[in-house]
Amino acid sequence: MGLDNTAAEPLIRVENLRKSFGSHLVLKDIDFAVMPGEVVTIIGASGSGKSTLLRCMNLLETPDSGHIWFHGEDLAADRVNINRLREKIGMVFQSFNLFNNKNVLDNCTLAPVTLKKMGKAEAEDVARRNLEAVGLSDFINAPATSLSGGQKQRVAIARALCMKPDLMLFDEPTSALDPEIVGEVLNVMRDLAAEGMTMVVVTHEMAFAKNVSDKVVFMDQGVIAEQGDPQQMFTDPQLPRTREFLARYLED
Repeated sequence: MGLDNTAAEPLIRVENLRKSFGSHLVLKDIDFAVMPGEVVTIIGASGSGKSTLLRCMNLLETPDSGHIWFHGEDLAADRVNINRLREKIGMVFQSFNLFNNKNVLDNCTLAPVTLKKMGKAEAEDVARRNLEAVGLSDFINAPATSLSGGQKQRVAIARALCMKPDLMLFDEPTSALDPEIVGEVLNVMRDLAAEGMTMVVVTHEMAFAKNVSDKVVFMDQGVIAEQGDPQQMFTDPQLPRTREFLARYLED
């Protein structure tokens, strides 16, 4: 679980967010907030808008309207320095997005050195610590192409952590992995949550949502249909649509 946090201000707050692709309205007036130290999982059927919402939260997708407040600044405002704020938001994709022509260490040091002007020695030190945290100390000099899917995803998490983010976004981080290596990535994410990292996770891993989240958000057809603490969501969902989606997990 994330930290018990009594701070009044959310770290990130989404307000009246709308997003269309062509004539297809994907997100309809989304409102939700994430407190510092909180782990929020977003669940729902494919096409419900989960990944689009996540990608709007660091402006990989530009919202049509609405606001995204991060550290009290509106990411959607014209004047905002999006690159400076985005450095504080780590993103882990389902497809790893490593640089295949670089080794593990170089994948992790590239952004801190080029964006933050961190010295090479400091960046390497930070990278080694984060690679150790995800269990990949022995692979520091390995070419990215030589890694398994689970190892690549753990490098991707370490790489995001090297920017020392305040918020980590995970977009279905295990969906491209073979079932037998999903656990190694989820374990790293559990450790991050236990250390108090603020996380928003789009996932189909219901056990993770149930056991690690502080809040579960259920999306359906572009709206947040229901949200609540995992205990309530998994034992007593209020809406028929939520019950239907969770039926096979509730049976267990």
